[in-house]
Amino acid sequence: MTATSGSRPSSRERIVPIWLPQAIKALCILGLIVSAYLTWESFTGGATLACPEGETINCAKVTESEWSKLFGIPVAPLGLAFFAVMWWLATPARLRDPRPFWDTLRLAFVGVGVAMVLYLVWAELFKIGAICLWCTVVHVAVLALFVVLLFGQIMIEPPPARVRHKDRVR
Repeated sequence: MTATSGSRPSSRERIVPIWLPQAIKALCILGLIVSAYLTWESFTGGATLACPEGETINCAKVTESEWSKLFGIPVAPLGLAFFAVMWWLATPARLRDPRPFWDTLRLAFVGVGVAMVLYLVWAELFKIGAICLWCTVVHVAVLALFVVLLFGQIMIEPPPARVRHKDRVR
């Protein structure tokens, strides 16, 4: 395992697999792009929504439904905010930080994202009766972030132990 920055971590930093921040960044970029597109569509009335309109696959039916808002706020901008915050929470410096606060916050935040995905998929399948392909990309990105963070968390090595004077072998 190597440090993400290519330099040696300080004695107080954890060693993070190099793929972890890169995978998180890639998933967040994908989520940001699709969420930005869906946000644009939600504020312009879906005039340019590129999605087939069949009985089962129908983005307009999903994005214009009552289920596309949470407490009156369109879910697309919430997705945008989610991916922006997730990217910030998973910067290499925060991943290397040994304080458990960041790990807990990251996992709690992605847990909220997964709960939201489950709610939205439930709404699509059982309330709206249609699937939005663009929304599905966002859902998969959130679920992938969850998996990447869990596996990445397991692979992060703790900071090297400091040998105290009295513990030194003579």
